[in-house]
Amino acid sequence: MATYKYSAVSKDGKKVSGVIEGFSELDAVTKIKETYSIVLQIKEVQEKGKAAELLSLEIGGNKLNDKAFTLMCSQFSVILKSGIPITRTVELIADKMTDKPLKRILGQVAKDVEAGRSLSASFAERGGKLFPVTFLETIQAGEESGTLDTAFDSASKHYAKQTKMKGKVKGAMIYPAFVLFVAIVVVVVLMVKVVPTFTAIFDEYDAELPGITKLLIAISDFFQNSWMILLALVAVVVLGFKLYGNTESGRLNLAKLQLKLPVLGNIGNLNAASQFANTMAMMLNAGLPMTKAVTITSRVLSNYFISQEVGKITAKIEEGHTLGKSLRDSGCLPDILIDMTSVGEESGELASTLGMTAEYYDNELEQATADALAKLEPAIMVVLAVVAGFIVLAIYIAMFNMYGAM
Repeated sequence: MATYKYSAVSKDGKKVSGVIEGFSELDAVTKIKETYSIVLQIKEVQEKGKAAELLSLEIGGNKLNDKAFTLMCSQFSVILKSGIPITRTVELIADKMTDKPLKRILGQVAKDVEAGRSLSASFAERGGKLFPVTFLETIQAGEESGTLDTAFDSASKHYAKQTKMKGKVKGAMIYPAFVLFVAIVVVVVLMVKVVPTFTAIFDEYDAELPGITKLLIAISDFFQNSWMILLALVAVVVLGFKLYGNTESGRLNLAKLQLKLPVLGNIGNLNAASQFANTMAMMLNAGLPMTKAVTITSRVLSNYFISQEVGKITAKIEEGHTLGKSLRDSGCLPDILIDMTSVGEESGELASTLGMTAEYYDNELEQATADALAKLEPAIMVVLAVVAGFIVLAIYIAMFNMYGAM
């Protein structure tokens, strides 16, 4: 996927500029026209050299607070249903918002709406880099159909569901991560502080040490004297992966590799199926046409390879193929999802069928994640026990040999 720099004219006649990703220049223009009426200029951004990529790596920056964003959507839905005008609604929510990025954006949106600009256009310009594309499209569709309160309600439920799933996975990973951190700290302390103490004792008696003890002392010396080399090696590996992942081929290959890994590959496939079903159901319920819904869905899939493959099927749909057949030909998503998609198309209930399929994959993803973490915890303990056992065995064998020679 290439990056394009563009300038365009918004629906209210204002000139804007920005960058966007697309499978081709035509795809990029299509995406731009979803928000802006006229495209003045578009130019592909050439890939940077490695040194330039390194210098341009983002550090920090504004991030969307999932809970605050979900609450904002819910507030919009409730207040709009009560009949309060949109201008006053935005002002009320902006005044009560505690999240600084959202408060800033809502303040700007309130002024835009008061000046007569549409809510969706203002959201797209003021928060386009922060808000999910699914949210922007849903709000635009709701505004055009006169069901803005329903659109916000749909967005609220969708992102509340996503936030809940993220929270469960994050919460489940806290304990294994803590155990792994403690294990690393314990091993480092043993190698840097404990083992050298025994090494000094062995040197005093000038005893012949067994091979396992010599190996332990060599490892301990490396930790003490060459820790900077080890740290530099880790940094080089991480940086190498980062730079490789920033290239088109590297990003694609790493995404393919992720899907082939034991345990993690299954989780990646389930996550992609869940994201696809949830997003497509939301887009279709918002009233978006099939090709546009698929294009938007492809842009929110976290796995880059699957995102690319799903993005390519829009051409087949435009040729007259069904979504189910197009997905089956691509072979990038699980068979159950494809079968349910075909059933939904045949019955004319694709949105509701995808909604039910999304619930199935949400449950499968949650269970697969829990199972993986349940296996990870004892694996970490076993590795820690082996390392600790190696250290204790090496020290005790040396001590017994030393006492036997006295």
